[in-house]
Amino acid sequence: MSAATPDYRFLFVMAFTLPETARYKLRPMSGPKESAMMNYADYAHLLRSVQWDLHPGPLAPHGDWPVEMREEFAMIGAARLPIVREACAGGRYNGIVLLGGGDPCFLEAREIGHRYGIPVTSCAHSQMHIATMLGNRFSIVDISEAHNMRMQDLAVQYRFADRCASIRNIDFPLPRPPYEDEYRIEDERKKAERGEDSAMIEAALRESVAAIENDGAEVLVLGCSATFWMRPILQRRLAEAGWNVPVLEGYRCAIEHLKLLVNLGVDASGLAFPIDHPKTWRRRKIV
Repeated sequence: MSAATPDYRFLFVMAFTLPETARYKLRPMSGPKESAMMNYADYAHLLRSVQWDLHPGPLAPHGDWPVEMREEFAMIGAARLPIVREACAGGRYNGIVLLGGGDPCFLEAREIGHRYGIPVTSCAHSQMHIATMLGNRFSIVDISEAHNMRMQDLAVQYRFADRCASIRNIDFPLPRPPYEDEYRIEDERKKAERGEDSAMIEAALRESVAAIENDGAEVLVLGCSATFWMRPILQRRLAEAGWNVPVLEGYRCAIEHLKLLVNLGVDASGLAFPIDHPKTWRRRKIV
């Protein structure tokens, strides 16, 4: 690999795709890859040196709405693994980014990637790692009670429980039945883009300041991919209020994390992700 022209050949894999007739959509399900990537303008500059493709993800097995419950994360995660395996076996890519704030089946995808020497990154995992590089403790600003519990699970699973100061709920759940009128996230995004007042931004700003003042957070992490659009606005509003604190969203973090792993020529520890019947093995594991 040349230092001047890094060889980045990445596949982005969406968590799931919904049918075109789905009532509860937060992003286009077809069209150019750039339009299907949420908030593309916020991280397009990071992809200038990257050859990349986008896989729409598996057709959602749980229904025609975005994922928020633990059961749904498990279902779409399992459905996404064959896509990861096929991409690794094909030899076309040297890195895979799993999209979606809740990281469905990320560790399992890393296990697959390690068999082929291909690094795999995901949003929340990368955000938490980078957050701990920037400050002592981070808080997660997230959308709903159910999604909060998913983020709590990930913080524990990734061994960041002692670095996570809090999970702050702004109560803007994803659109799903039986909440037929719950399109607030998309409405709030459009308001913010027009320069109008956004209740979602105000809630995120309020909870971010509370996380800083009351919980001891020194870095802020946006929990759900449906909130990632807020990053530049929330970063600016916090700065205007005098808070010099980083706000991290998942796509940017996962992209740069993957570049780092490719540059280092590593994917994962074979002890953390052992292959079938390794030549050497440990008699004892410390938990």
